Amino acid sequence: MSQSPEFHDRMLSLGLARVAEQAAIASAALIGNGDEKAADQAAVNAMREQLNLLDIAGVVVIGEGERDEAPMLFIGEEVGTGNGPGVDIALDPLEGTTLTAKDMPNALTVIAMGPRGSMLHAPDTYMDKLAIGPGYPENVVTLDMSPAERVAALAKAKGCDLSDITVCILERPRHEDMIAEVRGTGASIRLITDGDVAGVMHCAEAEETGIDMYMGRGGAPEGVLAAAALKCMGGQMWGRLVFRNDDERGRAAKTGITDLDRVYSRDEMVTQDVIFAATGVTGGSLLPRIKRSPGWIETETLLMRSKSGSVRRMTYRAPVDQTS
Repeated sequence: MSQSPEFHDRMLSLGLARVAEQAAIASAALIGNGDEKAADQAAVNAMREQLNLLDIAGVVVIGEGERDEAPMLFIGEEVGTGNGPGVDIALDPLEGTTLTAKDMPNALTVIAMGPRGSMLHAPDTYMDKLAIGPGYPENVVTLDMSPAERVAALAKAKGCDLSDITVCILERPRHEDMIAEVRGTGASIRLITDGDVAGVMHCAEAEETGIDMYMGRGGAPEGVLAAAALKCMGGQMWGRLVFRNDDERGRAAKTGITDLDRVYSRDEMVTQDVIFAATGVTGGSLLPRIKRSPGWIETETLLMRSKSGSVRRMTYRAPVDQTS
């Protein structure tokens, strides 16, 4: 019996960059027009089209909901030509649909790819997340600590005052107590309205972004995408699934998760080497926005491989009618 072709991350990385790039370009015309669904659908269509050009036997393990929510890129959807290695794909065709519709910072197109079985099949529930950048002792902060204890522990490890720590938190009513507790330590908070994959990634480039730690509750699928990014960029991350009802617990059971209280580390959410690509849509701390000029369009893509630790920033400029 013939074996599946090997996952060659180096050979597939440029193709993955094109997937993120084309999804961003497709959503460019909808920046600031107020229509979240149209922007998301444009990115989805472009991402699917590009994925189906790749010589992979891909399965979407982190996508935009279940099969009945098609035409989104749904969990379990098969993509690629089928003539290549079996791969897991985690994606968010437009992370920050609201950000795009309102022309607010940090909207990205995001995709990660690894060998088959390399990524946690996270159900579409919430996840408690905690992340810091590279260079710290292992488990210097944990999910079992209170928010104030995390700030104190990180400040001690960093050798700075608590007031020198900046924490990124998603601005939601559910985080009001957390926000108050963190502010009570003297630490600063960068509140974001959407886009917690970018929020986690900011920790890995603290000198540029000014963010030392990410904490809070957000989507579990985005947690796996963020873990893939940190596996490439460096940094620590933990996640614990949160279930609000029996329906959500049933979703976990369908994905094979039996320990509902388990804390997953970065390398338990993403167990093998992966490649990761993100293209800026509205621009922000990580990536500049798409630039449009008469007859031309320009994007910047962050392309990373965890195996080599390489990080590339790729600028793509093309005539508007030649961007496919």
